[in-house]
Amino acid sequence: MNPSRTSTTKFVVRFLILIAFLVLATWGVHMVKEALNLEIRPGNEAMVHRAIMLGGVAYVGLLALPFVPGAEIGIAMLAAFGPGIAPLIYVATVASMMLAYMIGRFLPISALERFLNLLHMQRAAALVARAAPLSGDDRLAMLLDGQSKRAVRVGLRYRYIALAVAVNTPGNSIIGGGGGIMMIAGLSGIFSPLLAFLTIAIAVSPVPLAVLFLGLRLQ
Repeated sequence: MNPSRTSTTKFVVRFLILIAFLVLATWGVHMVKEALNLEIRPGNEAMVHRAIMLGGVAYVGLLALPFVPGAEIGIAMLAAFGPGIAPLIYVATVASMMLAYMIGRFLPISALERFLNLLHMQRAAALVARAAPLSGDDRLAMLLDGQSKRAVRVGLRYRYIALAVAVNTPGNSIIGGGGGIMMIAGLSGIFSPLLAFLTIAIAVSPVPLAVLFLGLRLQ
């Protein structure tokens, strides 16, 4: 069999498996949202408690997945349960983002190289291969040295601000969503755990704070 044809077939199969997984995870998000669509009334406190627990656990897990719109669960919970649930949503959001970051932190960077090769992005894969044996500081120095575009250099130098902006940018699901962004941040090795945590703790706070203190209702 032609080796190039075999390689293409493997790529197509893996890509379809990835798409199927993302579709199932997205379907799971919508199922959880439907489960949260209930009316709070006397006598159904146990059901409400179970819905909050289910929503919280699903929110942390699904939000951490790349390209999955897990944030919709948090919005649905805020809309269903109001300001009282805002602290839980805030803690769950930070936990989910740091879970994704830590998964990336412990993944071998060669996994990113293989993924880029799978997507036939050879130049990006070669860059990752060059960075793999380097420490975090050396990787950052290499990336800065290799960039002539001012915007990219500024983004790397002020990478924590760029991280906060990326996580909060509407429509960021096309670049992986919050979970994907944080996973790549951890995998890159150029973001320290403490500063990444502080960045996310500040970046995701505006909406829960607005709901909690201003009584903003999300629909």
